[in-house]
Amino acid sequence: MNRVALEVGKTSTFAIALDWPGWCRRGTHPDEALEALDEVRERYQRVVRGAGPQGGTRIVGTVEGDTTTDFGAPSIIGPWDDVALSKTQRRRFVELLDDCWDYFDRAANVAPNLLRKGPRGGGRDRQAMVDHVREAERTYARRLGQPVAPRTPWEEQRASIRTGLWTPSSEAKWPVSYATRRVAWHVLDHAWEMEDRGNGPTI
Repeated sequence: MNRVALEVGKTSTFAIALDWPGWCRRGTHPDEALEALDEVRERYQRVVRGAGPQGGTRIVGTVEGDTTTDFGAPSIIGPWDDVALSKTQRRRFVELLDDCWDYFDRAANVAPNLLRKGPRGGGRDRQAMVDHVREAERTYARRLGQPVAPRTPWEEQRASIRTGLWTPSSEAKWPVSYATRRVAWHVLDHAWEMEDRGNGPTI
């Protein structure tokens, strides 16, 4: 069974697969969020290089969301994040994040620059979305105690995030498990948005 946590805000709920960074969906209430999570299971399986999530889901807890939850991003660190990941678990989480990064890069490479307009992402076109994701990850790196300077090459910036996940810093504000899920969710959410508003699935 796949462990799932619910982050419940006033107007939005996130269903978060705790052991599968990037597999996270939003709804207006818990049932809708869980349905949305299940709907993208096969889509998520195409992202990861190994075997994707199998079997059903099991809700292991619920946390109260905040204004960021309602704005549209999972933001709550839950009690499940108090348990430090083992070296093997950290390696697996980083590999799954790499899968999400790779998928995002492929989506960006094939998407048209002018995307169909819609409510998701404020209607950003491809390059604006890529810039947004890159800048968000600079903020995420700081949260991991790995600050990077503006205009740092993206691969170097990603390497700093990997370092923060592999070797947690005493300056880190986010635990490794939450940080990996948050980064992977943001990357994959925008990769899928580019597909939905562009030329369709990357693979």
